[in-house]
Amino acid sequence: MKVQFAGKFSKDGEEVNSQFAVKYKKPPTPYKGADKTGTWFEIRLSDRTGEITAKFWGRVDKETDKVYDSIGKGDIVHVKGVIQEYPKGTGKFSVSVDPSKGLIEKCKNDEYNVEDFIASSQKDASSMLSDIKSMLSGVKNPHLKNVAEKYLQDEKFMSLFTKTPAAMEYHQNYIGGLMEHTLNCMKIVVSICDVHTELDRDLAVTGAFIHDTGKTRELELSGGVIDVTEEGMMIGHITSGYDMLAEKLKTIPGMPEELKLKLLHIMLSHHGKKEYGAVKEPQIPEALAIFYADDCDAQIDLFLRMKREANTEDAWIWNKKVGHIYLK
Repeated sequence: MKVQFAGKFSKDGEEVNSQFAVKYKKPPTPYKGADKTGTWFEIRLSDRTGEITAKFWGRVDKETDKVYDSIGKGDIVHVKGVIQEYPKGTGKFSVSVDPSKGLIEKCKNDEYNVEDFIASSQKDASSMLSDIKSMLSGVKNPHLKNVAEKYLQDEKFMSLFTKTPAAMEYHQNYIGGLMEHTLNCMKIVVSICDVHTELDRDLAVTGAFIHDTGKTRELELSGGVIDVTEEGMMIGHITSGYDMLAEKLKTIPGMPEELKLKLLHIMLSHHGKKEYGAVKEPQIPEALAIFYADDCDAQIDLFLRMKREANTEDAWIWNKKVGHIYLK
């Protein structure tokens, strides 16, 4: 059972003897100066609580290369070393691995539980999916209902949709995060429609359901880490989601052209502003509602997580995305 977690280390000199996922690694580097021979390398370790850097202080090039080559991104590794605070007094910790006393070794598949490294949504997956389907069943427009059914009946898509995280780090970055975020956005949009009754509720609910579907092509679970796919890195979830939607719209006969354009516009504009990554800025009120629902859920989820995970006796913490967060 894993008892030590990356986000919990806070004491210089603490012994480390646990498993972590490899988020990335940097190539071996020769020591500076003539007093040391050999090479060292750095890897970034992670688990469901956070991340920490580990440094392997090799003495012989071949020894270092052997350890480095034996592990890869996404692997689960057993690490034995010592916590080092550097510079002293800064609260910046890393794992120092001396090969004469410690190790970095790849684990076998039966030696760990993936739940220790990638967290899962605290909400029941089947209940969330049932709620999404229930909300979509209330869509009265036959063309929009048909669009939703195209996604729900796509087994490959739904398998990914129910497991994919909503983000790598920002919000709902865990298994089932995308489905949780999507349901939250749908609920927020319905509340907006209850206040602003002129909105096309069917369009808003369907748009909220499909807005982040491209993330099933942008993000993946790779071993013990959340990673960006090549398509995600080169194209991004907005364009991937647009392509996916356009493909499904081609299979729906008789759908009004204007309704197609509105759905595609929602996909392209759900980041709200071009500086936030939107291809187009919202031009219909339903697109605006979806942008604010999307941003609202993401920001609040981040805010709550920062507050929940704060490890300080101070009354405030600061995060570059949201600013100061009051903890009491």
